[in-house]
Amino acid sequence: MFPRTALALLAASALVLAACGNDDESSSSGSAPTNDDLAGTIFESTEVTGYDLVADTTIAIGFEVDAIGANAGCNSMSGGYTVTDGTLDVSTMASTMMACDDALMAQDTWLSEFLTGGPEISLDGETLTLTGSESTITLAAQTPAELEGTTWVLTGTLENEGISSIPIDAEGAATLTITDGTAEIETGCNTGSGSVQVTDTTMSFGPIALTRMACAPDLMNLETSVVLVLDGEVTYEVDGDTLSVRKDATGGEIGLQFTAQ
Repeated sequence: MFPRTALALLAASALVLAACGNDDESSSSGSAPTNDDLAGTIFESTEVTGYDLVADTTIAIGFEVDAIGANAGCNSMSGGYTVTDGTLDVSTMASTMMACDDALMAQDTWLSEFLTGGPEISLDGETLTLTGSESTITLAAQTPAELEGTTWVLTGTLENEGISSIPIDAEGAATLTITDGTAEIETGCNTGSGSVQVTDTTMSFGPIALTRMACAPDLMNLETSVVLVLDGEVTYEVDGDTLSVRKDATGGEIGLQFTAQ
């Protein structure tokens, strides 16, 4: 299933498949899906016409029975939806508030306006097509990444449902890899490993032995956040290529968000 709490946590960054825009018209086949057809699925764009996506980004869209989540390479957005007579009707979408460059922020705005503009929707096997007045998005259903054996790249820190971006110097450098009961960690500064026990919904981390390099203050702050979360028992969700790790702490819930490499 695609949990409702994950709708605001879709793939916040580091999407690696590019989708190219052009002026050709795309014809869709298939039929209008129901909310039940879409529930629990995540799609990633394979083609966009009528809008030029920022280089090296794609669009990710996930559905629950009555809620939709989307990401276009920067902020994640979510809202309610219905499918009526082949039209996707999306309510006003809430969004995270990460700051990205102007092109990605503009892409967020475009996607939000596209989804709330009543595009036609059709599903043909694992191919979803959304057709607006000026643009068409073709998407393919995604198979969730495996928790173990995947290198998970840290893309944000979580606190009480909010997502904060990580320092630029740590982008792509802070990772988590779990293999055969061992967690290998790179914090963006130091590296280390420790034991971990995995169930269907929880991970229990033993003490993590880290190297002791001194780094810039923002990287040391990120390391502190990572170590605080990956300590003891945490809950986790894998949704497509996104891993969300959470635990209760003094002052509320904290966590980490990763994207599969």
